[in-house]
Amino acid sequence: MLRTLLALAAAALMLLGIVWGAPRLLDWERWRPEIAAIATQRLGRPVTIEGPIRLVLLPQPTIEAAGISIGGPGEDLALTANVLRMRVALPALLANRIQPREIVLAGAELTLAWPPSSVSAFRAPAWLTVIEARIEDGRLRIGDLVLDGFAGQLSSGGAADALRFEGRFAWRGLPVRFGATLGRAGWDAVAPLEVSLSAAGAGLRAVGVLQPEGGFEGRVEASGPDLSALVPAPAGPFRATGRFVAGGDLMALEDLALDLQGAPARGAVALRLAPQPRLDLALAAARLDLDAWGAALLASGPRGLPLSVDLSAEAATFRGIALRRLRGAAFMEGERLSLSDVSALLPGDAEVEIAGASAATRLELSVRFTAPDLRSTLDALRAPVGATDPARLREASGRFRLVLEDGQVSIPELTAVVDGTRLSGAGLFRGGARPAIGLGLTLDRLSLDGLLPEGWDLGTWRQALAGFDANLRLEAGRLDWWGRRLDRVALDLALEQGRLTLRRGTGRLGEADATASGSFTLAPTPRFADLSLEVSASSAVGVLALVPGTWPDGTPLAQLPLRLTITGGGPGEGLVLRAAGELGEVRAETQVTLDLPALKASGAVTLRHPGAPRLLTEAFGPEGTRWLGEGSISVVAQGSIGATGITAERLDVVAGELRVSGQGGLALSGPRPKLTGRVTVERLPLPGPAPRSRVPLPLRALAGWDADVAWRAQRIEAPGLPVVEQAQGQFSLGDSVAVIEMREGRVAGGSLSGSLRLEAGLAPRVLLEGRLSGAAISGPLFDLPVDISAGRLEGELHLEGRGSAPAALLSTLSGTARMGVSSGVLTGFDVPAVAAAARLPDQEEAAVGLRRGLLTGATTLERLDAGLTITAGRGALTDAGLVAEGGAVARFTGDVDLARGTVDMQVSVPPGEGPPVVLRLTGPGGSATRIPEISAWTRWRVEQN
Repeated sequence: MLRTLLALAAAALMLLGIVWGAPRLLDWERWRPEIAAIATQRLGRPVTIEGPIRLVLLPQPTIEAAGISIGGPGEDLALTANVLRMRVALPALLANRIQPREIVLAGAELTLAWPPSSVSAFRAPAWLTVIEARIEDGRLRIGDLVLDGFAGQLSSGGAADALRFEGRFAWRGLPVRFGATLGRAGWDAVAPLEVSLSAAGAGLRAVGVLQPEGGFEGRVEASGPDLSALVPAPAGPFRATGRFVAGGDLMALEDLALDLQGAPARGAVALRLAPQPRLDLALAAARLDLDAWGAALLASGPRGLPLSVDLSAEAATFRGIALRRLRGAAFMEGERLSLSDVSALLPGDAEVEIAGASAATRLELSVRFTAPDLRSTLDALRAPVGATDPARLREASGRFRLVLEDGQVSIPELTAVVDGTRLSGAGLFRGGARPAIGLGLTLDRLSLDGLLPEGWDLGTWRQALAGFDANLRLEAGRLDWWGRRLDRVALDLALEQGRLTLRRGTGRLGEADATASGSFTLAPTPRFADLSLEVSASSAVGVLALVPGTWPDGTPLAQLPLRLTITGGGPGEGLVLRAAGELGEVRAETQVTLDLPALKASGAVTLRHPGAPRLLTEAFGPEGTRWLGEGSISVVAQGSIGATGITAERLDVVAGELRVSGQGGLALSGPRPKLTGRVTVERLPLPGPAPRSRVPLPLRALAGWDADVAWRAQRIEAPGLPVVEQAQGQFSLGDSVAVIEMREGRVAGGSLSGSLRLEAGLAPRVLLEGRLSGAAISGPLFDLPVDISAGRLEGELHLEGRGSAPAALLSTLSGTARMGVSSGVLTGFDVPAVAAAARLPDQEEAAVGLRRGLLTGATTLERLDAGLTITAGRGALTDAGLVAEGGAVARFTGDVDLARGTVDMQVSVPPGEGPPVVLRLTGPGGSATRIPEISAWTRWRVEQN
């Protein structure tokens, strides 16, 4: 029994091996024509078998043929397969016949030429009769479009049945299921066609008919939760319906009603097949997000067909900027993009028109713009205009060419008008780890007032300019800044790795030409290098206008030619500047060390001119300059200046006959600037007094200052006044009150002290006090016809005047004065001679002698005392008299009008016996009329005789 079972098993195995292996060893070439004919009949297309053929009996009888081609040459539809599997019936096969039950194409590749070559592609094929086929692991090619993982079932029950094709494929990694039903044509040769697709929750359904003359006509409906999963578009739900028309020359979706992410839109799509393939799109939307659409299109890669797009949207956003009335057309062919008639309204009602084209990676655009509210437009573009004056950047218009290529943006041509200023130029922006900007502009006029941010310090500028490099070339016919005007301005600037370099800057201020260059690093403590400034002018008026104040703008000094050179360099805490300048005959040199973080400077200044009076005349006018005397002028100063004040460690001034040296400082940290120091004067010439001048004294300059300065003068000279020697005192100033105090001084061998108080206020006041003792008189003292010409003088005075001009002070003068003269000489009359004449016996001779004594001669004094009480500029003599040698006396009465310079004075001389004789002085002081009055004495003498 066991042997029987083993024999049966071995026989079964042998039979199985024969059934499995024997067909593989047989030659099936004689079946090739028959198998090809059967496949041709079942598929309805010519089938060519180029590879080997074999029979597989297990697990079911199957004929496999390799290298399959389906269809004829020149057809739009081509089908190839790696293997054709034909499942056949075993009984028929044993009867030496092939009876197919199923045909499967494995590794099939279906290629549809795109665009189709003729209209027949859109006509129901005549060979559609009975067909049954299944495709596995295939690939579908439609032009350049490749669909992998293609599998499906193609079937048609008979000549009257519809052709059904169902299956799946992968598109952009997305599994897609499809179904198509092509009905048989009726008596009118019209065949119905229905196609459906579904993927990622989205579905498309097209229903229509194939026309007998060729072409398809129907409607399309599509919807889904995410449009970006199907086509290059932003993510979001969509819905579309429209009419679909296809022919040999054109395929079109017309009257498309779209809903894109809840936004309604209308559109149309046309695929033109002749004369050249092209896809045309038209879309009219209520609103669009251009950033999302642009990103989706760029990520989609190059397109195989030329694409034309006509786009319009009532509202759109681009880079966060709201656009209105967006219109435009684009044409894309390969890597080339052309734009035409693109226009939009930006915020601020700015109108923009764009046209251009691309070549490879280069995009060139022509842009025209009009911005009636430029500030609103720039603010929407996130430009930093908040720090500028609201009156600036109001409107602009112009055009420019824009080129985008290789990570850079360039503007090779720019013409615009901004706030009435015409400008032209070019620019470049290159991206990367450190962006670079290049800009060249030419303007007819540029005003920086209100355009540059105010209140920015070095740190703010450093932060704003960090992170990029730049090159700037600027030319302006006129530049206005801080109320100043510069003409023919040209700047060549570079910013590289945090270093700002002015290669060359030129400009003209009035009649001055300036050239500058240099560089500095934008660091917390900047470093300067190769600084240079050269200024030359035939007149210094324009340059001096930059100096605060009005002096010396209107003087002849400002009209002189100017040359100035400044060079230097170094770190910000030790910047060394050297300057040399010439203003006419003035020569100035200085070397200064600046500490920018501490806002301090120290250095030395030297100034020279060959003629001090000439320089002062040019600087202050021709009046009052001769008092300095002839000679050159030289000023040497050394010190420092900072936020807390100015310190002069050394100051030497030589001007004509003036010699001054000293040291001091000006403190700025208190409530008012305060001047302190010591001044030594070797020789101080002063202008002569001008008591009747109506020119106001500069008392207002005393306001807002404090001072405490010790002074010493070896010699003080003033025309018409005695020389003061070895004087010293103090100058103090505070609360608009200046006091010049002389503690001691020598005048003609005598001692002098006093003070001058100047009060600058709503009612200016001047107070003068002085004391003199032991001064030798060596000449006429008062320049009067009767005057003191010798003696020892002592006196004191206390005077007060109100007003701003000397004439006003003199007319309001009040106070007292006292003087005394001993061992002196009084010229103009002879008191002893008067007494001697009165004793002559002859009356006529006595009268002549009296007149001669009153009008001529001199009186040797033992003592002369006089007091003067002054009220409203008029002085009255009090207790005035003299004692001559020998005991003769005389008395003085009358008054002096100081404001008018007139005298009305009487000198009364007792003749011994009888009434006194009188000498009356009246009229202007220097030329007063002397009138002797002896009539009273003459009558007395007659009466006595």
